[in-house]
Amino acid sequence: MKLPHHWTLCALLATGSLSGCDLLFESKPSDPLLSKEAVATRAAPQELIFEGQLGGESMFLLVHDCEVYRVDRREGGGVQWTSVLAPEFYPFWTVCQRQSLTIQPKLLTVTLGRQAVGAGGCCATGGTYTSVDGRNWKKR
Repeated sequence: MKLPHHWTLCALLATGSLSGCDLLFESKPSDPLLSKEAVATRAAPQELIFEGQLGGESMFLLVHDCEVYRVDRREGGGVQWTSVLAPEFYPFWTVCQRQSLTIQPKLLTVTLGRQAVGAGGCCATGGTYTSVDGRNWKKR
């Protein structure tokens, strides 16, 4: 026996499941200044940015959502991010609970902490990491 609203319900379920597809196939904006990386770079607080010499090389690093990225400037004002440090994998959903960046002569220290959703305290993953070159990181 079919319910009278069977097809309506099927149509609503199909529409609801397809509405998230635009997130999977998100197109890049044509203006490089409007990319999510460019916007986040401009909005980043100074205490989460390192721009200077590290390990004898010019370096631009940014801490964003508990991950450290090397930022390369592109023509037209755009940027490209390359992940250089992220907390270890955790099998459940997490949120960035704490992140910091400290600059000392010839040493960069980053603290990252991801908290499991629904759990108290911090942190399911992360820790304190140091680097002298911005590429190789040691967990303390």
